[in-house]
Amino acid sequence: MARTLYVGNLPWATKAEDLADAFSAHGEVLSSRVITDRESGRSRGFGFVEVRDEDADTMIAAMNGTELNGRIITVNEAKARDEQR
Repeated sequence: MARTLYVGNLPWATKAEDLADAFSAHGEVLSSRVITDRESGRSRGFGFVEVRDEDADTMIAAMNGTELNGRIITVNEAKARDEQR
């Protein structure tokens, strides 16, 4: 099984590969993506990392509140889209 982690307060220049590299030090990263604006293509400052279920809690504890490329990031378990509203 896999879980998706929300990663917020990302620096604008962060790429999906940067997220994967940072999180892979704490477990297996299955995929990563940075959300971009449809019109400008610029990062919206957040992204998602899909990880193995057994690594998720360790990654949240290890990465939440840490610095990534000069900014303190927020990491928690992503909510399903219908839960956000």
